[in-house]
Amino acid sequence: MEFLGTTQLASYCGTKKRCLFPDLAPTSTTKDTYQSYYLPGYRCLSSWRPNLLHKVVSVPPSSDKQFNPTGRPPTILPASRSTLHARYSTRDWHHANMVQLKGSEASRYSAGRLNADSMRLIQDKDQLTCQMQEDSRRNLGERISNIDFWRSELVYELECLLKETQALETAKKRLECAADEMQGPLKIALECLYHREKRKGIDLVHDDVEKNLIKEVDVFKDCQEILTKLAQKISKQLGINRDAQHALEQDLSDKNSAHFIDEKCFNLRNTSDSINFYHGVEKADGTVSVPATWAKFSEDNIRCSQHARANSVKLREEAEVGLESTSEEMWNHFISTNLAFNNRIAEVADAKNKLQAQLAKILQEIFQTEDTIMLLERSIKAKEYPLKVAQTRLEGRTKRPNIELCRDAPQFQLVTEVYTIDDTLHTLKRRLQEARDTLQMLILNKSKLEQEISVKANSFFIDKKCMDMRKVFPSTPRLIGYT
Repeated sequence: MEFLGTTQLASYCGTKKRCLFPDLAPTSTTKDTYQSYYLPGYRCLSSWRPNLLHKVVSVPPSSDKQFNPTGRPPTILPASRSTLHARYSTRDWHHANMVQLKGSEASRYSAGRLNADSMRLIQDKDQLTCQMQEDSRRNLGERISNIDFWRSELVYELECLLKETQALETAKKRLECAADEMQGPLKIALECLYHREKRKGIDLVHDDVEKNLIKEVDVFKDCQEILTKLAQKISKQLGINRDAQHALEQDLSDKNSAHFIDEKCFNLRNTSDSINFYHGVEKADGTVSVPATWAKFSEDNIRCSQHARANSVKLREEAEVGLESTSEEMWNHFISTNLAFNNRIAEVADAKNKLQAQLAKILQEIFQTEDTIMLLERSIKAKEYPLKVAQTRLEGRTKRPNIELCRDAPQFQLVTEVYTIDDTLHTLKRRLQEARDTLQMLILNKSKLEQEISVKANSFFIDKKCMDMRKVFPSTPRLIGYT
């Protein structure tokens, strides 16, 4: 029995003794079998194992007495051959290892296939679930769009109906008040001139309105007889208009509720707090309409309202014809003055709208500039962290020992990165200052535009007020029936 890794002074490191089995011719030595391994920085040493193991000592087979130089008892090996024959052979050992490895490899391959199939299954089901959820969300979005379309149509029709009803009520009042009240035209003209003196700045002009108001000094004729019947027809039509208005408002209210619910459902996500399980809800069907009947219901309401508006327009036209036929002499003065008022109001409104449009653009630019400033500030703030990272890396690499302080590719890249980020920060800061200067200029222009819009709004208000005054004064009821 050989022992490796011992010193030469150990008592069990003598020469090999003959045992019960004959010695075999040595084919190799321990030195040939084991290759020396040397740690870096150490010399080639082989003293870790005894030199006695490098040799094979043979004893002549004819010697009856075993060689024992130390005088110690020899090492006793198992002498029973049955014990040796009961052990496994080397072939069995290799075969068992191979079977174990193949079984392990088969199990690993089966587990790998199962894991891959499971991952594909998970991905497929996740994709299917996401696709179904996206389809439902898209359908809800389309439904919301349809509701928005019909809601906008209903709102538009309701606004038109309300305007038409208001205009019809105004026509009725014109017809009723045209036979009751009379006022002198001079007072109307003087009141309008007085109010127009309150205009400010460049709007204090001697325009056509002022000229026509000065001319309007004659007495207006009395109202005519046929206005009462027209007023009765208008009262009946107003009842029809209110019915159509109620239907539109009810439909619009339902659309708003449905829009709120569908929008709430549309905005639900997997992370929403308000989601819950409602088992069996998919089996309940409480619907009362289909998309075709749903759209037809709103379309019928709109058609009914349009029909009522058409009749209202006809009645208002008849009222206008009646008023115009009764007072042709007053018509010329009224038309000329009101035309001048309308033109002037349109001019002021157009100028005001242009200024407001420009103001809106300025406000939009201010908003965008502020947003740009915010984005620039965020970008500057965001660039600080990469700069810190690059500088920290450079600082950390300065601690490399001795020859490791190499100007390698990472060093050049880090230096370039620091300079690039620093240049980017300077550029962004300059652009931030330019954006702030631009913002101040836009705010100054905004202030000027608001001042000019205030002047135009004052003039517009005065002219509209004069027109309203003419609606209630006696000269106006003879033409348009306002009180």
